[in-house]
Amino acid sequence: MKISAIKCFPINIGNGCQLVVKIETTSGIYGWGASGLTTRELAVVGAIQHYEPLLLGRDPMQIGAIWQELYRSQYFEGGRVLTAAISAIDIALYDIKGKALQVPVYELLGGKQRDFVPCFASLRFSTYEELLSKAKTLLDAGWNVIRLAPADYGTTDEIGIFEPRESIATMADWVTDLRKEVGSHTVIGIDYHSRLSLAETVSFIHKMPQGTLDFIEEPIRDESPKAYEALRKHINVPFALGEEFASKWQFQPFLEKNITQFARLDVCNVGGLTESMKVAAMAETHYIDLMPHNPLGPICTAASLHLAAATPNFAWLEEINTPAEQYGTNDRRYYPEQPTMEGARYKVPETPGLGIEFNEALATSQEFQIVEVPRLQKKDGSFTNW
Repeated sequence: MKISAIKCFPINIGNGCQLVVKIETTSGIYGWGASGLTTRELAVVGAIQHYEPLLLGRDPMQIGAIWQELYRSQYFEGGRVLTAAISAIDIALYDIKGKALQVPVYELLGGKQRDFVPCFASLRFSTYEELLSKAKTLLDAGWNVIRLAPADYGTTDEIGIFEPRESIATMADWVTDLRKEVGSHTVIGIDYHSRLSLAETVSFIHKMPQGTLDFIEEPIRDESPKAYEALRKHINVPFALGEEFASKWQFQPFLEKNITQFARLDVCNVGGLTESMKVAAMAETHYIDLMPHNPLGPICTAASLHLAAATPNFAWLEEINTPAEQYGTNDRRYYPEQPTMEGARYKVPETPGLGIEFNEALATSQEFQIVEVPRLQKKDGSFTNW
């Protein structure tokens, strides 16, 4: 069995985009993968086109060797575009190998350690009433882990306005009220999406009673581990970091120095299942649990489920399609076979490979449109992070 073709399918789905990758073989077995570099799908397509000559005619069962060659085949190693491409290829190769051996992918990773994968609900809101209403919907449906994704910035046509100090003052009051509403048994986290500075993050945490938050995700940019070390000295709320990391080397200082308490790896960005298992092992040595980033679609979900099944140190998987809101990223017209939820958890797939099927004909019939993330500015006109 040899690799015979690699096909890329950038698609518009739900409120965003996905890049699906198909690897075909001479035996007729094929595998599905996906890139996690959302809004830069065409850049990843270009990287895969560069990799194609290295892959055609190769044995798809040699996943580790292929990973090393793809990563090290250029002088400028790594980077989010290249590792997103490698991630999609790597996941598709695991899908092929699982199908060829007639086993679920988790069997290739050491075997199943859990039957179900618990999830946290990503809750987006822009008003106080929306926050409390959606949280109640989730709790009534059995969800007890909620990660808040505030969208409290005002919009003026194409540009959003975000003032950090105004936001943290409002959010501190709202989240404190939410804790009173849901009680102590519900886990509450918040994702500030790197919109804050170090000082603003400290102010935000200190505006709330101790115990209000169980974790804070990505409050500042991740390029400087020393900045997070400094932030750790000022606040005692656990960090959830790593969704932007593109290799085990980026995770290394955050894990070895215990800067983060949850590893937010993205299997479709960090280098696929091959690299994810290494990050998981590094995290395990520091008693840090995985909390995978999973905002895009069923292929990332499926790959993350197999990773979770084979990993002892696991907390929750991100889920954006919940009883409180639906984003359409799991549209069954595109994904007729995909993992299904049972309450606030996924059952670990038992079918050979990933357990995914993708509608190639539908994808090729649609014209792909580039979608950009929102743009945010402060009131003085300066650009800030979305």
